[in-house]
Amino acid sequence: MKGSSIMNRTLCTLGTLFLGGSLIAQSGIPEIAFSTSDVLKTPNDVYVGEVGGVGANSKGMIFVYHRAGHPYATLGDNRTFYRGGSRLFQFDASGKYLREFGQDVYGFNAAIGLRIDPQDNVWTIDEGASQVVKFDTEGRVALVLGRKPETISVRPNAPAGAAPGGPPAAAGPAGGFGGGQAGRAAGSGTPGSSFSRPTDVAWDRAGNIYVADGIGNNNRIAKFDKEGRFIKHWGSTGKEPGQFTGIKALAIDANDNVYAADLGNKRIQVFDAEGAFKSEFGGVGTPIAMCLTRGATQHLYVSHAGDDDGMEDAAIYKVQLDGKVVGKFGTAGKMAKQFGLANSIDCRNESELLVGERTNWRVQKVSLK
Repeated sequence: MKGSSIMNRTLCTLGTLFLGGSLIAQSGIPEIAFSTSDVLKTPNDVYVGEVGGVGANSKGMIFVYHRAGHPYATLGDNRTFYRGGSRLFQFDASGKYLREFGQDVYGFNAAIGLRIDPQDNVWTIDEGASQVVKFDTEGRVALVLGRKPETISVRPNAPAGAAPGGPPAAAGPAGGFGGGQAGRAAGSGTPGSSFSRPTDVAWDRAGNIYVADGIGNNNRIAKFDKEGRFIKHWGSTGKEPGQFTGIKALAIDANDNVYAADLGNKRIQVFDAEGAFKSEFGGVGTPIAMCLTRGATQHLYVSHAGDDDGMEDAAIYKVQLDGKVVGKFGTAGKMAKQFGLANSIDCRNESELLVGERTNWRVQKVSLK
């Protein structure tokens, strides 16, 4: 009886150690304590749809580029071709709605990203129009990169080189990352001027512009000077260093190193400003959004896409520039402190983030503790 009791305690202890080891393996990354608030306050007749991009300027003003517009698809309309149009809203620092930028802009079809540069210009990235548009602080169009295709297929083909079952292959009207025309060859027309569903934009210290081009056929990073003249590009479809299977986000650090979220290959690749490969790291799930903090010590925040609608997992990782994951927060869901396809992250302030969600049609302000 006594021996049996000892055996039971031993098995129980071993079971606990095994379970503990399993839990430790699953939760080896420290959890970051955080709180959230649903920050946007819109009038009763103004709505925010799937958030393609969110960002705050130096004054704390919040800009949201989202998929809204008509709830139906039409061909030949000045706004909508296949999935409803997109709109760009401005809010004050408290989240109060102020105004709309770029109403009925020709290139607003399927919002996928928004960035604000160091001069507070607002840049929208549209995968449907395959264009990047720069708005100055007064809301005027200051620069257009890319050219909207003459026609957009209602049922586009899957991107060339897309991984079977992976997020890039989910392109199209029903896909979680979809919307957009079949790809156009890089360099058609003016060299470097044509994008195939671009996803992000970033700038180096000299003001040169880098475009992630993107989740269509091109799988490249295009570099332009600050006036929009094409300089060079690098990348192709594949799994080797310097190749991509869907570039979803970009970030550039204080030393002009370029970080690219390689969606299909589940990694972050790092290049110098001329496109020379430097390193890569994983451990951040399927990276769909990324931002880089400012200051002497910079960190990346990277959101994990999970499955196609972002409801399988939705962790946001805090990562050192050498690729070491130092913490994470968040789970998938629709309630506060949960995320549904966190498609955009703004981290101008390291302890206060804005997270834009595609599935949940909202922006949450995240306060890290």
